Amino acid sequence: MKFVRFKAEKKVKYGILEDDNVQELEGDIFGDYQKTNIFHRLVNIELLAPCNPSKIICVGLNYKDHAKEMNMELPKEPVIFMKPATALNGPNKKIKYPKISRQVDYEAELAIVIKNEIKDLSPKEVENHILGYTCFNDITARDLQNRDGQWTRAKSFDGFAPLGPAIATDLDPNNLGIQLIHNGKIKQDSNTNQMIFSVKELVSFISQVMTLKPGDIIATGTPPGVGSVEVKDELEVKIEEIGILKNTVI
Repeated sequence: MKFVRFKAEKKVKYGILEDDNVQELEGDIFGDYQKTNIFHRLVNIELLAPCNPSKIICVGLNYKDHAKEMNMELPKEPVIFMKPATALNGPNKKIKYPKISRQVDYEAELAIVIKNEIKDLSPKEVENHILGYTCFNDITARDLQNRDGQWTRAKSFDGFAPLGPAIATDLDPNNLGIQLIHNGKIKQDSNTNQMIFSVKELVSFISQVMTLKPGDIIATGTPPGVGSVEVKDELEVKIEEIGILKNTVI
């Protein structure tokens, strides 16, 4: 199943995506919901980020092939950082290139969507608390990251967290092809089987630190091939069984 969040008739709603149609839902995908008999053509609605997280937690180096590319040792535990909720961006939306930056990079990532409030879970307890998975692009002002020596400013500009287009449920996150397509050319091409820390390990680790709320996002790290963008560039994060997240830089 693929959940989407969309705007139709000036109202924000949830739905189930199937091919080019969206079946409208009544209620909340993080609680109780019912299918309605209302259907929308995808071309007639505005897709939004598929959830509205209270926080976006990101993982640093988490792909073996990326570590090899960077000639770095594998971390012994996850390195985490956060993006503010104001960085959230949706599918087919614009990414604004900050005036104070001279190098903005893309980073394709698989995102975990948390289902309900959780704290202090063991890895074995995680599975029932994940709603599903979606595409994420960890946009980064790399020059500011290098200048600051830490990541908050570089990662936190409004619109620097594109998410979507749908939350895919009932899939195995441990063996999914993941790509970043930049102006029609594949620049990142890997598989989630390259992740150093699994989805269950990441959710458990982060839940030991902070309470996770329904709709919170955990971005699981990026594979090799990170690169820079320019104004007017088109970016696509493509993940097997989920879909394609498209954005344009302005």
